[in-house]
Amino acid sequence: MRVITFFVVGLTVHVVFFISIFDIYFTSPLVHGMTPQAPSLVPPASRLVLLVGDGLRADSLYTLLQNGSSRAPYLRTIIEERGTWGVSHTRVPTETRPGHVALIAGFYEDVSAVAKGWKENPVEFDSVFNESRYTWCWGSPDILPIFSKGASGDHMYTHAYPAGEEDFASTDASRLDTWVFTQVKSFFQSAKSNSSLRDSLLKDKNILFLHLLGIDTNGHAHRPMSKEYLENIGLVDRGIAEMESLIEDFFDNDGRTAYVFTSDHGMTNWGSHGAGHPSETLTPLVAWGAGVNRAHRVTKPQPYNDSFLQDWNLEHIRRVDVNQADIAALMASLIGIPFPLNSVGVLPLQYLNNSDQFKAESMYTNAIQILEQFKVKMIQKQETTLSFLFTPYQQLTESKQAEFIHKAKILIQLEKYEDAIALCQSLISRALDGLVYYHTYDRFFLGCSVVLGFVGWTSYVILVILKTHASLDRHPSLLKQIPNHTLVRVCMCVTVVITVFLLIQRSPVTYYIYCLLPVPVWYSVLKECGTLTDLIRSAHSLPLWKCFCYFVLVAFGIELLVVSFFHRAMLTVGLASLSLWPFMSGLFGTAKFRSLSWFLGCLCLAAFPLMPVVGREPSIHLVACAGILTLFTSACYLWSSRHRTPLHLSDKQQFITQMLHVAVCAYVPALTHSSLQQKQGLPLLNQIISWSTLASSLLVPLLSSTRIFHRLLSIFLSLTATYLLLSTGSEALFPPVLSWLMFVWINIEQEAMLAQGVSGRQELSTIDFSANIDITKIRQLKLDDIRRSYFFVFFIITAFFGTGNIASINSFDPASVYCFLTVFNPFIMGGLMMWKVIIPFIIVMCTFETIQVATQLSSRSLFLIVLVISDLMALHFFFLVQDYGSWLDIGTSISHYVIVMSMTIFLMLLSVVTHTFTSKRVILWRRSKMHFT
Repeated sequence: MRVITFFVVGLTVHVVFFISIFDIYFTSPLVHGMTPQAPSLVPPASRLVLLVGDGLRADSLYTLLQNGSSRAPYLRTIIEERGTWGVSHTRVPTETRPGHVALIAGFYEDVSAVAKGWKENPVEFDSVFNESRYTWCWGSPDILPIFSKGASGDHMYTHAYPAGEEDFASTDASRLDTWVFTQVKSFFQSAKSNSSLRDSLLKDKNILFLHLLGIDTNGHAHRPMSKEYLENIGLVDRGIAEMESLIEDFFDNDGRTAYVFTSDHGMTNWGSHGAGHPSETLTPLVAWGAGVNRAHRVTKPQPYNDSFLQDWNLEHIRRVDVNQADIAALMASLIGIPFPLNSVGVLPLQYLNNSDQFKAESMYTNAIQILEQFKVKMIQKQETTLSFLFTPYQQLTESKQAEFIHKAKILIQLEKYEDAIALCQSLISRALDGLVYYHTYDRFFLGCSVVLGFVGWTSYVILVILKTHASLDRHPSLLKQIPNHTLVRVCMCVTVVITVFLLIQRSPVTYYIYCLLPVPVWYSVLKECGTLTDLIRSAHSLPLWKCFCYFVLVAFGIELLVVSFFHRAMLTVGLASLSLWPFMSGLFGTAKFRSLSWFLGCLCLAAFPLMPVVGREPSIHLVACAGILTLFTSACYLWSSRHRTPLHLSDKQQFITQMLHVAVCAYVPALTHSSLQQKQGLPLLNQIISWSTLASSLLVPLLSSTRIFHRLLSIFLSLTATYLLLSTGSEALFPPVLSWLMFVWINIEQEAMLAQGVSGRQELSTIDFSANIDITKIRQLKLDDIRRSYFFVFFIITAFFGTGNIASINSFDPASVYCFLTVFNPFIMGGLMMWKVIIPFIIVMCTFETIQVATQLSSRSLFLIVLVISDLMALHFFFLVQDYGSWLDIGTSISHYVIVMSMTIFLMLLSVVTHTFTSKRVILWRRSKMHFT
């Protein structure tokens, strides 16, 4: 297979494997076609006020000050006297959109929907807003459109401030909440003179939604322990008191208004959210007003294992915890609207202040609403599965459904409300389990198809390596014994059988891809199976003991890399082990200085995985230190190589300019953060420097010489300048240390080549990336090339997790992009953070390209081994996903699988870009024309 064909096929296969994980684990849980279910009795409230303090942690609201007072005295009074309180438990990802969907629609949104847009709905879903008679909303332009877009009828009214107001550099982010409170005041003031609006407000089943973003914005900008964040909580508390007084006055204190105050997610101490830390998943919930139980004092210990009750001095007040989706069911019950059609929330009865009959009827309605989803899901799966293959959910067959419903009705008629409630709760539990059962019905089947394709592809790559890069004794191929046309016919028959099977089951198009892909893959494997025969017959001439040792070491190394995804400190163990390589291999005897440099470089890099994740403790002075270190190492190299590889005048000028640019970029973050701390906003000059640096980071290296170290130095300076602008602390030191180790790696590989007795070794200083490769000097793969490939994969993983950059994206900290922008824009900010992750990638990739040139290997050779190692890691994670039982563990393994597959795809694409990045040069002519050489 030609190189280009192999590249395209390999890229396609990996893209399919990458997408498959979303079809298997991240399909939308929503179904349609259910009948709305509403409580039959008169509800206790005519209207509901939902207040969401975006980014508010439970402990930030409930913890008392040192003097014993509360920073939210009004809400504290409600908790202790006239309301019910608890902790709302959110789910990963703890982001604004999924949190609000769970609160208002009652279901946990598909994880991938976060990437599909903050404002648009990837799928249609029902919500309490949609089921209400009228809903008025005030708040962020990023949240309100989620529920207004696609809502049935014309009964939702949104009032949002301009998106530019969401500025992390704002002098006072709490003004976002002040804006909401002011708008609500104006709204009720105008309702007094607007008879049409007043009539609408006086009707029942209405909702008022106040989205308060100031707390979240201040938390990102100043951290949750800051004065700004904590004072914003006090402002919200005063605003809630004012809103309740205003609303009660407007409705003449009719006692028909229910209030719910909660949060969509929490926030870590370092001002981020998105992951599953308790500070992110534990949010406050306070409900009061019509239909809500008043504070219930208790004397016995409450059934909670944590110490929060004592920490918050609330052990004497009953605490009622809920899952976040339960709040939607609570709101629907309070105002008597149908439960959202896709809600999986369970009505928290301890919040209701109503008769036992009302509670039983509401719980029955809740059970029927969830059972309706189960029925639709079951019918959908039954219609797309052959009858003899369909296995129904045994805990809730059609006969058992009818039995549950009949018993519940009888118990309610007999006024055995407690028994009816218990039965309905049991039905809900089974229905929810059944929803999961049918939602994951095809998971094992699809997983087996993907694994079969994965194993086939990995086997094919190994056979290609053995066939084209190993010195085997060639013997008549096995394919001469098995005619090619017979193999084709067998594969065609298998393809037809699979296609007919999927057609009968009316499977989605993607199922055809996952199930049919293994056929051509295994066809290719069987075509190359003669290589295995050659390998067996060549076994007597191979160093089997050495091969076995390499196999064991690589297997151990892959396992270490897999574990490092769960425990970053394992990278430190790995780097400490790699530091001993020159001493174990005997290189220390011939290259003492380089061996010691390798040893020290590995140990210095090993310190980074032990440091806290980026974003926790900003230390801007370390960014300046990183700039100084970059300039020092660059100057040392240029000084030491001035005689060995003299620079042309144009190259000298470029390096001096780049070094000055690095100095400027090392100073800009300090200047920017100083300006923001003084609440003077982002300086325009700093913003211009940052964006121009980013735009030129890939172009400037193309102007430098293609001599191996000259080009690498230019790349290093250009990328480091951008990295410094995206840094807030110790991670800024990572590229200089990594680049130092990469420089040593290139040099020590030359010594390893010499120790192996490879002839024709070229002096590094004389190698030119743009020089034509002498095909006659390209050598066969050796066992030591497996080590080189593993080193590359290890350094790529280290570049990925060495400073916790991936965690910094999951738990996003906008402080890293303040040099570029401060107004909230999730996609631009996320893109900048991704570029920050990619920069160490490029440094390692350019080093690997250099090693391939210096060790006289074709670019395809080592990369095939890299593909095998990365695919084995991905396969390992895929099997881990099958083994785990809890969703949190499954989600962790899935994210790691996605990372490895993304890394593999990215490496395949980057290998092409890197070759251009290192070997091409833009020459500037006097007439300002440019061309590539």
